[in-house]
Amino acid sequence: MQLKITTWNINSVRLRIDLVAKFIKAVRPDVLCLQETKCPDDAFPRKRFRRLGYEHIALNGQKGYHGVAVLARLPFESFNVQSYCGKSDCRHISTMLGERAGLRDPITLHNFYVPAGGDLPDPEINPKFAHKLAFLDEMQVDKTLRCGRDGRAILVGDLNVAPLEHDVWSHKQMLRIVSHTPIECGKLNAVQTTGNWFDALRHFVPEPAKLYTWWSYRAPDWAAADKGRRLDHIWVAPALADRLTGIKVLRDSRGWARPSDHVPVTATLDI
Repeated sequence: MQLKITTWNINSVRLRIDLVAKFIKAVRPDVLCLQETKCPDDAFPRKRFRRLGYEHIALNGQKGYHGVAVLARLPFESFNVQSYCGKSDCRHISTMLGERAGLRDPITLHNFYVPAGGDLPDPEINPKFAHKLAFLDEMQVDKTLRCGRDGRAILVGDLNVAPLEHDVWSHKQMLRIVSHTPIECGKLNAVQTTGNWFDALRHFVPEPAKLYTWWSYRAPDWAAADKGRRLDHIWVAPALADRLTGIKVLRDSRGWARPSDHVPVTATLDI
């Protein structure tokens, strides 16, 4: 059985629902994980997604900010929401795919939207950055995010950190910029190492190749400047690593009309 999973920070699902529909019709993922939906659950465009073939919908949203969603062609066994840093700010949702989806061995899927952290990389004067660091610390000690030898789990989302040297357009110039500071990179790497997660994207596109999933709105010509960052990630448990068959970063979608600043990232597994 092939399983195709996409993660995409859509930056307002209602504003960009036509772009989502365009992507779905072209790529047809089995599971679509969205971040920054900016939409309360009762206003989520369920009917549109169901017409597109996504009958199974798990939501954790609020008005105007943040929000995550998992949409699937396959039925869930269950879904769960976890809060971090004592805030109910809609940054996580997990679902389990199992027998009802045709899987003999269940798979748990975590979808995250890690805080961006603001502009100043100093937790003493920037509470947004302090929140981001605390959020990563809590992820690192969260035992539900640890993969045992035979555990079957996938973690995706906008983790808002570009952890490797070639995940940014200029390692030297980005060291003092939020998303690539040494403290953030160290904390995200600690989450990955402690949880025993396998980086699917860098498995297929190893360094020193550049790899980006985000390009700023501030660039007048994002494609020509190409000052990107890899903020969106797909990690899998070791038991699923050898089941990965490919990844796709849809760079072209950054050039669509009224796009998100992030592009969809898709992994395919034979399970």
